[in-house]
Amino acid sequence: MIDLSNSKPFAKGGNRNCFRHPDFPDRCVKVMLPGRLAELRARAPWYKSLVRDSHFDDNAREQAGYRQRALKHAGPESPVWQHLPRYYGIQETSLGPGSVSELFVDEQGEPSPTLEYYLQTNGLDAEIQNALQQFENWLRATGVLTKNLLPHNLVVTKKSGNPTLYLIDGLGSAAALPLSEHFEISRRRYISRRIERMWKRIHWELSDRNIPWKTAERL
Repeated sequence: MIDLSNSKPFAKGGNRNCFRHPDFPDRCVKVMLPGRLAELRARAPWYKSLVRDSHFDDNAREQAGYRQRALKHAGPESPVWQHLPRYYGIQETSLGPGSVSELFVDEQGEPSPTLEYYLQTNGLDAEIQNALQQFENWLRATGVLTKNLLPHNLVVTKKSGNPTLYLIDGLGSAAALPLSEHFEISRRRYISRRIERMWKRIHWELSDRNIPWKTAERL
């Protein structure tokens, strides 16, 4: 068991706390917030009342995302890891089940900043535009399926002096039907839509945000 009783989260998402692994400082442990599963179930539409808890559990959904076809048989040298943290599965912690994955750090050894923070600090400069283009090319080449590519779910790590993006949350398909998992044409179209939304979200982040994101996304 991973003992997190003396640990404080270094980051908090909408559903999970993120801890540094007490025994492996190069790993991240994500644990669902206390009571969050019950809260999500209570807020869900009536027709989801019979689904399993895993439907609301970000750890279970992340595990499913790592089991997708593009990653299922990926070896340690596979290009899929060029922009993804390596995954160590769901492990028991003192705070409940934890999803354990690779942790990326900056030059000071602290967890790498998010793309959201980078954009707020540096804007869409040439370096991050190049990193985003590399990330986009990687998505198309590997066929890795993601949900919406939000800036707070990407971290920026310097490699050889240049920023590199890693997707730390939102892995897997958001489609109701698994067509993109089984058909190449559907996969390419799905990935292109995710990339288009990624750029739209980035430009919204850099705007005056005079309209809510959901409205901007529909436009």
